[in-house]
Amino acid sequence: MPPEKLNIIQAVDARITRTFAPHVVGDVNDCQVKVAKFGPLFDWHAHPGEDEAFLVLRGRVAIDFRDGTVELGGGDFLVVPRTVEHRPRALTEEPVVLMFEPAATLNTGDAQSALTVAAPARLAPVPPEARDV
Repeated sequence: MPPEKLNIIQAVDARITRTFAPHVVGDVNDCQVKVAKFGPLFDWHAHPGEDEAFLVLRGRVAIDFRDGTVELGGGDFLVVPRTVEHRPRALTEEPVVLMFEPAATLNTGDAQSALTVAAPARLAPVPPEARDV
């Protein structure tokens, strides 16, 4: 039997209610593909041992760096190199962002806070009764 597909936008809209709460949508070798809604402001943090990739699926976000800001819209992609301090934030209401990173990566990197998610939930395909038809 082939693998089951997942419509990420439908799953996010149906199941994610909190901002900055990453959910795993798939595993690729030793990495995970995660998705989250972004909120107004996240913690300043860095990932000492891993790069972090962001792909905006819907809306607009900014990734602040100590020496500037990069704004991203739907379809825009950015890799934040390991050790680079950054702070994501939403520019529109609850944008949806896909992240690709090693499975052990904490969303808050080297900073611990109320926003830290040690074990992200997994998103499963949306059942037919919950889909927009």
